[in-house]
Amino acid sequence: MYHVRTNLRKLLINKDNNRQCAYPFNSLTTVSSLFQPINLAPKNAEIKRGESIAKSQKLLNEMGIVRQASPGMYTMLPLGLRSFDKLKNLIATEMNAAGCQQLCFPFLTSADLWKRTGRMETTGPELMSCTDRHNRQYVLSPTHEEAITDLVASLPSLTYRQLPLKLYQISSKFRDEIKPRFGLLRGREFIMKDLYTFDRTIEDAKETYDSVSQAYDKVFKGLGVPFVKVLGATGNIGGTLSHEYHFPSSIGEDELKQCSACDYGTNVEISDKDACDLCGSPMKETKGIEVGHTFLLGTKYSNILNAKFMSKSGSSDTCQMGCYGIGVSRILAASVEVLSSETEIRWPDTIAPYSVCVIAPKGGSKEESALPSAHYLAHQLNNVGRFTGDVIFDDRSSLTVGKKLMEAKRTGYPYIIVVGKKSVHDLPMFELHYTNQNMKMEATATDILNQLNRIK
Repeated sequence: MYHVRTNLRKLLINKDNNRQCAYPFNSLTTVSSLFQPINLAPKNAEIKRGESIAKSQKLLNEMGIVRQASPGMYTMLPLGLRSFDKLKNLIATEMNAAGCQQLCFPFLTSADLWKRTGRMETTGPELMSCTDRHNRQYVLSPTHEEAITDLVASLPSLTYRQLPLKLYQISSKFRDEIKPRFGLLRGREFIMKDLYTFDRTIEDAKETYDSVSQAYDKVFKGLGVPFVKVLGATGNIGGTLSHEYHFPSSIGEDELKQCSACDYGTNVEISDKDACDLCGSPMKETKGIEVGHTFLLGTKYSNILNAKFMSKSGSSDTCQMGCYGIGVSRILAASVEVLSSETEIRWPDTIAPYSVCVIAPKGGSKEESALPSAHYLAHQLNNVGRFTGDVIFDDRSSLTVGKKLMEAKRTGYPYIIVVGKKSVHDLPMFELHYTNQNMKMEATATDILNQLNRIK
């Protein structure tokens, strides 16, 4: 039987004693070095007496994931940014696989473009704008249909061979909410993935719409949070067809009708029927947090802004468009809202800030002699296999294991390894907590490493 403590004495020596270490400590994040301001109230109190708050809003603030900067605007702290980056990579992977290309627009768009499409007036006071020193007016963009269409219209020699074009960005958007609430679920600044497509014909545009919708399905299935897809209203964006993606939640602001027998569903904005249009089964009412929206636009923007291409016959034809949004920062909060308890964050495995937390014993305790085992487990997982670069090590010597375990569970790390009382036995045993399943097991270091590296 592999004896962890005996072999580790040859491999690992405590860095704090200024002795040589066999493992690259700098490659492993430690809780002692992490900026995670837990339970610190915002400087400008966000929550007023009697105001309802979302569970995600409360937990993300309490556990030092995000902090309010001003009403409706939030600072992503290190753990929040790691989660955001994972989510962004998940989305980008599926967008790229669907043949989309990433770019980035300025936050400011010329107000002249919005006036030409009529949205300067129809959007209303939620549209933020500003004027520069030369008296030129700009829109602080909530979305970029005008900007992308103007870009394509400026191309001097766009031909049918270059279509379809599928261009997306992941960036901040702005909306002057009259009353921001629920933290990241409804703010004045939010991060969105917005994709815009250009096709030759409406038939081609529908094919692109279907392919992007399949990519959206993969994003949300890969995320692992229960979701529904329903017919939606086209609203201020416009177009002829629209679908919304929602996380069912009692705190959701959208009223939905979902068929009890098939996948068909609608937003009540477009239909309040009691029977399914597809199979006639009863429709059940639910609420949802909107996290994605797709639109088949047609020529609403391309016709006004003159986005054309040269067809195969040599004629100049108008591009058929689609636009597709995913609320990235909203998904971050909505996932926590749907999955968490009242006191502990539960992340989807795919976007947890760190997947594994290894908890070292308290300094001065009987278990302190097992500290090399804790280092070994953390570095093995962090440098080899499934969780490379995705491990955090709780090295705080002043706190008990119980206190550190409670904090790790509240932060929501999916897998927690505790180096505790049984780690100093002749056959060292360690606890492996499956946080999202509320399960734990005891096993040797080798068995724990094998178990975790088998997780898909």
